[in-house]
Amino acid sequence: MVLQVKTSTYEAKTQEIAKQLLAATQESRSFFAALRDQMRWDDKLLAWAMSNPGLRVQLFRFIDTLPALRSKPEIAAHLQEYLGDETVELPAALKGMLNFAHPDSVPGQVAATTVATATETLAHKYISGDNIKQALKTIERLRKEKMAFTVDILGEAVITEVEAQFYLERYLDLMQQLVEASKNWSPVPAIDLADGEPLPKVQVSVKLTAFYSQFDPLNAQGSEEQVSDRIRILLRRARELGAGVHFDMEQYAYKDLTLSILKNILLEEEFRNRTDIGITIQAYLRDSEQDLQALIAWAKQRGYPVTIRLVKGAYWDQETIKASQKHWEQPVYNDKAATDANFEHLTELLLQNHQYVYSAIGSHNVRSQARAIAIAESLNVPRRCFEMQVLYGMGDKIAKALVDKGYRVRVYCPYGELLPGMGYLIRRLLENTANSSFLRQNMENRPVEELIAPPVVGQGDKGDKVDKDNSPFPPSPPLPIPPSSFTGAADTDFAEETQRREASEAFQFVRGRLGKTYLPLINGEYVSTQQTIDSVNPSNFTEVVGQIGLMSVEQAEQAMQAAKAAFPAWRKTPAKERARILRKAADLMEQRRAELSAWIVLEVGKPLREADGEVSEAIDFCRYYALEMERLDEGYNYDVSGETNRYIYQPRGIAVVISPWNFPLAIATGMTVAALVAGNCTLLKPAETSSVITAKLTEILVEAGIPKGVYQYVPGKGSQVGAYLVNHPDTHVIAFTGSQEVGCRIYAEAAVLKPGQKHMKRVIAEMGGKNAIVIDESADLDQAVVGAVQSAFGYSGQKCSACSRVVVLESVYDTFVQRFVEATKSLNIGVPEHPSTQVGPVIDANARDRIREYIEKGKAEAKVALEMPAPDNGYFIGPVIFTDVSPNAIIAQQEIFGPVVAVIKVKNFQEALAVANGTNYALTGGLYSRTPSHIQLAQEEYEVGNLYINRTITGAIVARQPFGGFKLSGVGSKAGGPDYLLQFLEPRTVTENVQRQGFAPIEGAE
Repeated sequence: MVLQVKTSTYEAKTQEIAKQLLAATQESRSFFAALRDQMRWDDKLLAWAMSNPGLRVQLFRFIDTLPALRSKPEIAAHLQEYLGDETVELPAALKGMLNFAHPDSVPGQVAATTVATATETLAHKYISGDNIKQALKTIERLRKEKMAFTVDILGEAVITEVEAQFYLERYLDLMQQLVEASKNWSPVPAIDLADGEPLPKVQVSVKLTAFYSQFDPLNAQGSEEQVSDRIRILLRRARELGAGVHFDMEQYAYKDLTLSILKNILLEEEFRNRTDIGITIQAYLRDSEQDLQALIAWAKQRGYPVTIRLVKGAYWDQETIKASQKHWEQPVYNDKAATDANFEHLTELLLQNHQYVYSAIGSHNVRSQARAIAIAESLNVPRRCFEMQVLYGMGDKIAKALVDKGYRVRVYCPYGELLPGMGYLIRRLLENTANSSFLRQNMENRPVEELIAPPVVGQGDKGDKVDKDNSPFPPSPPLPIPPSSFTGAADTDFAEETQRREASEAFQFVRGRLGKTYLPLINGEYVSTQQTIDSVNPSNFTEVVGQIGLMSVEQAEQAMQAAKAAFPAWRKTPAKERARILRKAADLMEQRRAELSAWIVLEVGKPLREADGEVSEAIDFCRYYALEMERLDEGYNYDVSGETNRYIYQPRGIAVVISPWNFPLAIATGMTVAALVAGNCTLLKPAETSSVITAKLTEILVEAGIPKGVYQYVPGKGSQVGAYLVNHPDTHVIAFTGSQEVGCRIYAEAAVLKPGQKHMKRVIAEMGGKNAIVIDESADLDQAVVGAVQSAFGYSGQKCSACSRVVVLESVYDTFVQRFVEATKSLNIGVPEHPSTQVGPVIDANARDRIREYIEKGKAEAKVALEMPAPDNGYFIGPVIFTDVSPNAIIAQQEIFGPVVAVIKVKNFQEALAVANGTNYALTGGLYSRTPSHIQLAQEEYEVGNLYINRTITGAIVARQPFGGFKLSGVGSKAGGPDYLLQFLEPRTVTENVQRQGFAPIEGAE
């Protein structure tokens, strides 16, 4: 079933205009022009990419890498690696060119030169110049063709405050140069005047997020303050010069905050009457009509029009992948026809409101532009109130056809160096070569009727509902999830204001409950203790989060006896019932998500977004282990004729869980519910500094229906209660996460057979890491710097998986270090409750003092590139970066567990791997590289339990990245993986001879 976009009064006119435009864009070229194009390598590359999807992917990946390659042999080697893949079917000409023995041979150099030149030529089709001089030539040529322009500076991602300030200064300088040049331009009435009103000759397009390196919807107010100061400077200078400014729209996460900031600034008295400013709406977004309606209402209130550039959207792949990974609703239409239909719908809405907003219709689709003209002409929209826009190099023919018909056309002209412009080029190439691209379909000479037909929108999956914004076509169904995969809990999307408000209310709720006393739970009863300790907020150690009753050894023995008494009934409880309790606990956590996050922030100083991710992980552990236990409970049949063989599992007995403070909810939950769902009675002894959070976990498990004695909460001194339970003869399993020193002691003590003990204890221990990220010469440094900063300083470096070493090849070492230091300097240090904070406190005074000792040792063996100051009202330590560190230095070998990073320079990739592997640990590791052979080698030789390539090395997700290491990083199977529950179970084989008097049941016999 399909839904046709409503046939309207505009359709006949749309068809008529579209046919005229199409005829103008399809004029036949001369024989010599066609021949010349066939000879050009840049055109060949595009043609091959369109005809071969496998080649398209590898070719574009190579092009993405190209600017990072510093020599012809490097280019030749990467060409062979990307395009020599067996899965890629190569055209004969390309196969012949790649057939060289060595990258530094003459044929290799020729291949490198040919492809590099072709790529550069290709880039210059879409990029208006490497520098302002070249861009001005392009602009002057466009003006001669009666086309207006808007200029965008291509640049590296803004990841430091130095870069954000530089971005502003570049635009101030750009406007100055353009306006100076414009004084010598001859007037072009078609683009300099409209309805007798002069239009700015100069317009620039800017990205809001580039004005503040830490732009984040979670910190909406702080981001707005930082960004607005720089925008005001830009707009004031633009007014002095007489230049227009247009604000581009970026990823969906930034949309609401971007619109909010611009609306607020443009209502300020000094900017309210400006009509030379523009905002962008993306038609591929499902809530774009809602946003446009709100902008029109705002423009009415403002009283002066702004331009709204309507585009389809350039981040479709990124948005769909992110939503899929995060388990969020898709923000974009999955069906291109739905985007096209929405574009037409929004075009009509814009033009109907021409007295309040000016329209800039940005499209290379002849039908989309024809539709806009049909509506504008039917409504007699004044020429000042609308214009057509195209991207430089993408819509040259349609632009000329529109100019010839007397319409104002503006060309979006990005300029800048090839390296930072590569992301833009790839987006354009993807757009040009996609099967659904109008430009591609037009080049393939599809029938005119097909090219200009109204978009037909699929009805979608059964049960689809019409969009909440009442648009005249249904939303696309979500992307399919493989039936076998486990779907995790969705993190909170803090781009939504309602979610930010809920988080704020949760802090108020929790603050009203600080200072309460939490007692041990023994056999279903909370019991008083002789000793209590205060659990304090590490950001402000005068604030008591809760008082913890520390149990005695005698009470620990009572808990052990209660567990023994409860075990026979619990082991016989069906696995489905045990799984039901876990799922109920997960549901309760989901309901209390914001509150649990607030407790984590206040008790252990973890920033809010990371605390929220931890709640998701705890929920996932409950649901995943419930699913896994049901799978394992089915057992295995290995029957043969006359004999049944059942392989089944039974619980081990009593589990002691010793949980850490750094993931106080997730790790405590994971180890505890794994033991419980496997049928073991479980005693949870949390770290003293995070015992309030585990008390909250206890409340949830009790409410979920855990029977008395099956689960017990046993806070106490590790050296007393922890040691007693580890050494107890009735303990069967010890699940521990913490330091190597304590983990090794537990392992040794558990190996000693105690009097009366009739079993060997199973120890599961995760003991930390000295994790490295390797950055090679082909790495995307924008990505690598951001990834290293997040991996090193997220939660102040207090994650087992945190990056504490960065191993960098010498060819990119200086550039990386400079940007790494500046990006770290740009981080906000402070109270984690504040949404702007990225680096909070360390856990307590002992941790702070130990880290300070390591910093002093580092100063004796390496160079301090950065030591940031930190607040003194809590256990704060500012990020510290050491450079020129020896691989064998103390700070490069020992786990520090704080915001301290050692940067190590190496000569080549083999040495980088040797350095990365050169510690006693093997937990997590990272690689930033675009060299396929390096990625392959790392997969084979990088000694880590979790290897992350071209992404951060923290934030493992249950059932997606099962977590755990080897060497001295730990012993046992990976948490959140298919083997984890096996550690809490004993396997048994039951064999029965089913023959009686020489006959046996025959399966399937009647």
